[in-house]
Amino acid sequence: MNGPLVVVGDALLDRDVTGVVGRVAPDAPVPVLDERSSTDRPGGAGLAALLAAAPDSEVALVTGLADDAGGARLAELLAEAGVEVYPLRLPGATAEKIRLRAGGQTLLRLDRGGEPRQPGEPPEAVLELLSRAGAILVSDYGRGLVRQPALRAALARAAAPVVWDPHPRGPAAVPGVRLATPNLGELRQLTGDAGAGSALSTATRAGHELRRRWRAGAVAVTVGADGAVLCHAGATPLVVPPPAGPGHVEDTCGAGDRFAATAALALGAGASVAEATQEAVAAASAYVAAGGAAGLRREAEQPPTLAAARTAEELVARVRADGGTVVATGGCFDILHAGHLATLQAARRLGDCLVVCLNSDHSVRGLKGPERPVNPEEDRAGLLAALDCVDAVVVFDEATPHQVLARLRPDLWVKGGDYGDGADLPEADLVRRWGGRVVTVPYLAGRSTTGTISAARTRGLHLVKGAV
Repeated sequence: MNGPLVVVGDALLDRDVTGVVGRVAPDAPVPVLDERSSTDRPGGAGLAALLAAAPDSEVALVTGLADDAGGARLAELLAEAGVEVYPLRLPGATAEKIRLRAGGQTLLRLDRGGEPRQPGEPPEAVLELLSRAGAILVSDYGRGLVRQPALRAALARAAAPVVWDPHPRGPAAVPGVRLATPNLGELRQLTGDAGAGSALSTATRAGHELRRRWRAGAVAVTVGADGAVLCHAGATPLVVPPPAGPGHVEDTCGAGDRFAATAALALGAGASVAEATQEAVAAASAYVAAGGAAGLRREAEQPPTLAAARTAEELVARVRADGGTVVATGGCFDILHAGHLATLQAARRLGDCLVVCLNSDHSVRGLKGPERPVNPEEDRAGLLAALDCVDAVVVFDEATPHQVLARLRPDLWVKGGDYGDGADLPEADLVRRWGGRVVTVPYLAGRSTTGTISAARTRGLHLVKGAV
């Protein structure tokens, strides 16, 4: 992308206060939250900029900042994330959203300040920034910034593709935006569509109406767990489902920002609106599956290779808290076959959750040789995670899963019956240290990845010889 992604919109300060509820207040029938931790992060357009920021991308944020502690904290958080802030002076106090959470649920949200206000004229540096942008994302949170006349004029003149993420309290998009990204509820309010019908029919009907009113190139309507519906110049809408169901959803806050930011980056890189929508659905689904806004702190604290393990650890903690049995198994699972499936199904029946420890590509090459794996770890992990009998997948880089097992400490470590009685497994002694057991389950004879590859090569040679 030639030029930065410029995010324009209302930035907020989000604070999550997490604790434990163990009693009810004596003076009122309300739960008492004992605070354990507090996390600050940019919200609104600030979160969209944060989600778009990456080491290989330039992201700038044009927003209004109040001259108070909240504004200073916002600027600090954005700078730490590598976002260049172009502040417009905002009167009053910084808008804050404080969520009180326990057990993965939000108990109460407290909003402070942030009454709709229009900032002053944008400085010349902001207008110059918009003129050289590679893509522009307008992240409107209905607080007044994108009503600023000079800013709207600059957005209308911009040569870069503009994605407009609207708010029902905000103004209409400037004419000619490449893509608008309302969710279904916002779309109903923006168009006044109260008609009956399915989500698909409503998104299609109201999406085309909004596209006509705003003279937008396309409208991508997000419909939660069902993905998105793209209304563009063609009469037939493009329905884009998510790549897989998110399973347990911890926190959807920010999913729309992830969607819009990904779409803007894709359009800036030359993608079509259909391609950008598909990328955005995949990114938003992955964001929600990783914990949403609640997962941002974990993502910052853990190396990328440990993100899946972190999710597995939380699963294990929940199962243990309920008195359940944690089962784990491991392997390369290079070409998933009936033998693998039989082992996984049998293992899952032994407890209350099944975690699969998966050898990385590097690990498989060390064990099987330079021609393996046939399928990369992303594909292998995705196939395993799609199975109903698998609750979590953890990729490890070593020759054996010792480090993963030491973190998860499963009650049962399961291998297929081709490993004999399990006593000779290198990880058996480790598992027994915390009172775990090593067990084997029946294995379907004659099924193996090596055998499958060998048979495929033999048949290929026969076909070649027959053709000759």
